[in-house]
Amino acid sequence: MVFPIPKRDFRQVLFPAVILTVVSLVTAASSNCQTTCGNVTIPYPFGTARGCYLNRYFYVRCNDSAPGGPTLQLWGAPSVKVLSISLSGELRVNTYIGRDCYTQSGARRRPVKAYAILPAFPFSTTKNKFTAVGCDTFAMTNGDDFSSGCLSRCSANSSITEGTCNGIGCCQTAVPKMLLNYNASVSSFRNHTQVWSFNPCSYAFIIETDSFNFTREDLSSMRNWTRVPSVLDWSIWNQTCRESQKDPSTFACKANSECFDHEDIRGYRCNCSAGYQGNPYISDGCQDIDECANPEDNQCEKVCHNTPGNYTCSCPSGYHGDGRRDGEGCIVDQSHVIKIVVGVGVGFIVLLFMSGFLYFGSRRRKLMRLKEKYFQQNGGLLLQQQLHQREGHTSTMRIFTTEELQKATDNYAENRIVGQGGYGTVYKGILPNDIIIAIKKSKVLDQNQIEQFINEVIVLSQINHRNVVKLLGCCLETEVPLLVYEFVGNRTLFEHIHGQTEDPKLSWETRLRIAVETAGVLSYLHSAASVPIIHRDIKSTNILLDENCIAKVSDFGASRLVPLDHTQLYTMVQGTLGYLDPEYLHTNTLTEKSDVYSFGVVLVELLTGKKALSFDRPEEERSLAMHFLHALKEDRLFQIVEDCLLSENNTEQLRGVAGLTKKCLRVKGDERPSMTEVAMELEGLRVMGSHPWVSIELDMEEETVHLLGKERPESLMSYTESMDMSSVCDSNSMRNQQISPVNNGR
Repeated sequence: MVFPIPKRDFRQVLFPAVILTVVSLVTAASSNCQTTCGNVTIPYPFGTARGCYLNRYFYVRCNDSAPGGPTLQLWGAPSVKVLSISLSGELRVNTYIGRDCYTQSGARRRPVKAYAILPAFPFSTTKNKFTAVGCDTFAMTNGDDFSSGCLSRCSANSSITEGTCNGIGCCQTAVPKMLLNYNASVSSFRNHTQVWSFNPCSYAFIIETDSFNFTREDLSSMRNWTRVPSVLDWSIWNQTCRESQKDPSTFACKANSECFDHEDIRGYRCNCSAGYQGNPYISDGCQDIDECANPEDNQCEKVCHNTPGNYTCSCPSGYHGDGRRDGEGCIVDQSHVIKIVVGVGVGFIVLLFMSGFLYFGSRRRKLMRLKEKYFQQNGGLLLQQQLHQREGHTSTMRIFTTEELQKATDNYAENRIVGQGGYGTVYKGILPNDIIIAIKKSKVLDQNQIEQFINEVIVLSQINHRNVVKLLGCCLETEVPLLVYEFVGNRTLFEHIHGQTEDPKLSWETRLRIAVETAGVLSYLHSAASVPIIHRDIKSTNILLDENCIAKVSDFGASRLVPLDHTQLYTMVQGTLGYLDPEYLHTNTLTEKSDVYSFGVVLVELLTGKKALSFDRPEEERSLAMHFLHALKEDRLFQIVEDCLLSENNTEQLRGVAGLTKKCLRVKGDERPSMTEVAMELEGLRVMGSHPWVSIELDMEEETVHLLGKERPESLMSYTESMDMSSVCDSNSMRNQQISPVNNGR
């Protein structure tokens, strides 16, 4: 992520006012100019001696005494080694790598920072990435007008996916435009003490994207690296093509060349015109290409004639036409045409007659094999096995054919798309009996998507709840697996809360009912389902609303079944920023209390009408959960509650829900209430709003209990304390239900 700072004028950074020295073309091309340094070719406008380069920014120095052989260095940046120079406007160079190493006991060795100070040519924003490598790593890079960084974590070598920098062992972020000076630092969260055996160091560097392919071995072998290849962009002058052409004496593009403005930096480049090749910056540098020398370079069918910058085609005697393969070509005499047509026609008929028997005979077998292939590829055997082990759930599911779903969606027309998520695209379909359905189609066909597809089928087959989107069936005959749901057409809770619909904002009574219904679903998943289920991605966008604003929980692609004989699930962290349980994020241990935290964030959304995470807000308010807890601590609840929810009749309910939300957002999962407790307390608060006398009866019951000398029941404690105005933010009397940790997750 890049945090922009007001930029200075480009000319103050890259090209200060200088008097440009126009070098004669004869001198630039003379034999006195050095054309190579080691294995690096030095084309004009670059040069190593006066009169051989365009201006001082294009001066390069060949260090013949460098260790390992001659080394080419940039003007003003002798520490930068030039690997190659391209007339397309790129310089490949070697830049330093930052390093932060530790001993096995956690003692820090002397860190090394990566830095670069470039006088003129900036790092390419399209060809480079700022990269950090390590399993306990946080890297930051700072320049004149920006700050950027990324985080890389992992707990075991086996959790790393080679070839990708996705934040597990390796992370990457974009390089900003016009980056001339940067200073990168890299540090560790826990001094690599937990990963030292396979990763004692953290690394940070700017590297050419195409030259780096992350592997597990990099975690240890990069200790021997000192530099990495990077790409710089270069251009001519500090002007556009139009501005430079006003003064022909300083215009760098020579004969048979074209000028174009650089997309990312101030300045222009030259290219040889179509039909020419060579160096466009020197006289006669762009030479004509003889397209006729290579048949692949021209479209002539018979005879090719080379012309300056182009070519022409003609036909030999006995033919007529334009002579081009992409045109008329060369047409022979009529008699020859008739013979050729008759011969080809007879041959084609015979071939068609013979192939017809083979085609129609094998077509049915190919279709059957193709459907069988897709069935197995889409996990059909695994799905059959899983559903067979849970007989009784499959009776409500239907297997749809590809033809049925294509017809229902107008062959998956774009106007039938109703949503796109992390695991696929959702289409609206209409069956012949006018039943409206939603069809979920995976985005990419790979093994992970297949496992998520099967996971969602298995999870939904275990659920029978009125507030969960109902799974109607699936289709396994297509290359991409499909799921068919009931259609819920009143958009998502997120869109209603944040004003993205034309309907009025939801009332407090409706919001509280939606919260009760959603809590009931999670309580059912955790406690009442045949096999406990952790949703793992509870958020307002995954709560759909029907035409009566009844909540329907959806998107079980990330959900996990919790075996009854296990206590913990260790999984790769998965979810949505802003809703993620911090304990799960740091320990990779997934429990039912992770859903409790995510649901707590949804409650804060319902109370405040604000998004869970927004970088448009001030830094201290970007995380809605943290901002809410801070407001409660300072007794500013009604300052952050959405204005449309405040009325004389719901103050106690708002305080009660806020107190419950605070419990759900506790950092330690063991201190959070269970979803069953949350659902019961929300229902109690809702009943209190409909029947204010309930609170009076609860007080009478409490008084009776004390008169009898008995301890107050736990259920009564949860209700009365949630209604106590003086203890909304600090109530700790609700007993936390102990949830056993779970394991065996992906």
